[in-house]
Amino acid sequence: MVWVSGLVPYTQAQEVLERIGHYPVSRWSVWRQTQQHGARLKAYVDRQNTRVGVERVMLPAPGRSSPGRQGVSMDGGMVHIRGEGWKEMKVGTVYDVELRLERDPETHDLVERAHGVGMAYTAVLGSAEQFGHALWGLAWRRGLPMAAQTSVTADGAEWIWNLATDLFPKSVQIVDWYHACQHLAEAAQALYPADEDALRRWYHQRAADLYKGDVHRITQPLDRAGLSQHAHYFHTHARRMQYQLWVEEGYPIGSGTVESGIKQFKGRLTGAGMRWSRPSAEQMLVIRGAVMGRSFDALWNAA
Repeated sequence: MVWVSGLVPYTQAQEVLERIGHYPVSRWSVWRQTQQHGARLKAYVDRQNTRVGVERVMLPAPGRSSPGRQGVSMDGGMVHIRGEGWKEMKVGTVYDVELRLERDPETHDLVERAHGVGMAYTAVLGSAEQFGHALWGLAWRRGLPMAAQTSVTADGAEWIWNLATDLFPKSVQIVDWYHACQHLAEAAQALYPADEDALRRWYHQRAADLYKGDVHRITQPLDRAGLSQHAHYFHTHARRMQYQLWVEEGYPIGSGTVESGIKQFKGRLTGAGMRWSRPSAEQMLVIRGAVMGRSFDALWNAA
């Protein structure tokens, strides 16, 4: 019952249980069971996160890391809380990195590209510090601190990179390629607001430079044109924009794993007319994350 309520709204959960499970139950019974067990599951996860705080963990000695590669992505989305309005839920995902052969759109050669697989999720309706505890707990349970190679891929939000530096100081930091291209498109529009041909030409030239990590070719013309507000993003994240190098080394340069995760969380928590009490939203974030990460049964049995 609780698992189904993590998939779909309570009314639909009732219908699924009655039609497929032949289990007659009221919507309010589904809600009560979800509240009761949601509190239990969240309390268990909170206890587990406290037990594996960063200051409590002993990392392996140099040379004793686990083989393989793992990644982290994080971002934020909005959920409506009764009496508070729209509040940010911070979402994180930890995943294994798998290399797959793909056809390069430019050269048409077969090349290896990194993809996130086996995603696990956490989400917190709270501060960056509170989210940091939950993300570290998830990372520890997935073995990321012991992995030989790790990366953090995300957009340019300051709170994200502060957490990445604090929690995963040895991880490669990568600004999501697609977000960087969006900022580049905005810069091109600002530089050539009345010349569409020049805008497209400059964008494609600088996108090639961006991929190579030659960020100065973007910032210099923007600074000279008095558009430092557009150059600032690239100045700030220049060291996180070595895309060609990271693709060659087998790191993911896109944060689609967490963006997909946010859509899935919102799919359950931000439907038409949905308003949540803070405790109910916090409990549903735990349930939904476990359902999304296919870890619900393990969590249910452990709690």
